[in-house]
Amino acid sequence: MSKATISGMTGFGRADGAVDGWSWSIEARSVNGRNLEIRFRGPPGFDNLERLAKASAQARLNRGQVTLGVQAKRAEAGAAALKVNEDVLARYLQLANQLAEEGATPPSADGLLGLRGVLEAPEEDEDLEAKAAIETAMAKSVAEAIDALKASREREGEQLLPVITGFIDRIEALVADAEGEAAAQVEAIRERFTRRITELAPDAPGLEDRIFLEAAALATKADVREELDRLTAHVASARTLLQQPPAGRKLDFLMQEFMREANTLCSKSATTPLTGIGLELKAVIEQLREQVQNVE
Repeated sequence: MSKATISGMTGFGRADGAVDGWSWSIEARSVNGRNLEIRFRGPPGFDNLERLAKASAQARLNRGQVTLGVQAKRAEAGAAALKVNEDVLARYLQLANQLAEEGATPPSADGLLGLRGVLEAPEEDEDLEAKAAIETAMAKSVAEAIDALKASREREGEQLLPVITGFIDRIEALVADAEGEAAAQVEAIRERFTRRITELAPDAPGLEDRIFLEAAALATKADVREELDRLTAHVASARTLLQQPPAGRKLDFLMQEFMREANTLCSKSATTPLTGIGLELKAVIEQLREQVQNVE
């Protein structure tokens, strides 16, 4: 049998990158969700990045609420690239001289250079081709973060698999127990009905034939073989789905079918042991359902 590769839906991934004076870090997180929902937060000015990031997530993931965050910054221009705004500096000097004539302390050179607007970085023309290359590099890092997230979700799946398999095994064992009890249910119904009828009308004509027909009808209504057969088929389907990921949505639906048959089994039960098995079966199915909700 091939190794199952189911994935969970909770995980985290991170990637970093840098190019042409830009550096960035990407975080990809996900939690359980019925469908695939992707939320994106990115730096301004890179309008195409969100589309690329969501396409990357959709290509790798099937379910879960996914959050992609991109934090990017550009290296500040060095001191050598700065220039002095002569007009602004001249106005500051004029005001400083007026204040000095009134007795104020003359300003220092570094004080003047620190004033707003005196030093400014040279304006750069936007290079669309360079910007597109940076955006592409960021998108590659986003894909790396999502790959790391996917690996994290697969590790969760490895932990979920034995838990889910254990519950399926327990359901199978309970179905086998129910089959044994169901075989004795027909005779139990017959004895119960016979005792009641003979107590109420011991001298009624044709009593034996009446008991036979009525007991047969009651036994037919209480026959749970069909429910047990379907439960056995559901167990086989669940094991098959675990080998054919992504299986989360199909397993969700299968849990409803499991519970439907267990409920019917309990309603048809005519003996205390069979009712007890049915109730335990429902409890195990509910535990299985809770775990299946974590499967992608």
